[in-house]
Amino acid sequence: MSHKPETQAIHAGTAPDPTTKARITPIYQTASYVFDDAAHASRLFSLQEFGNIYSRIMN
Repeated sequence: MSHKPETQAIHAGTAPDPTTKARITPIYQTASYVFDDAAHASRLFSLQEFGNIYSRIMN
């Protein structure tokens, strides 16, 4: 079977996951962030400073 270049660009060189049989790696909609130190994290989580934090506070 011949695939279009767009399909080949996405799937070439991959094999299905042996456990889940997923064709490509799933999209994990998660993120984590690095804090400068504990004080920086404290300011972010207490909303004293704007920045990225992983929580449900702002959504």
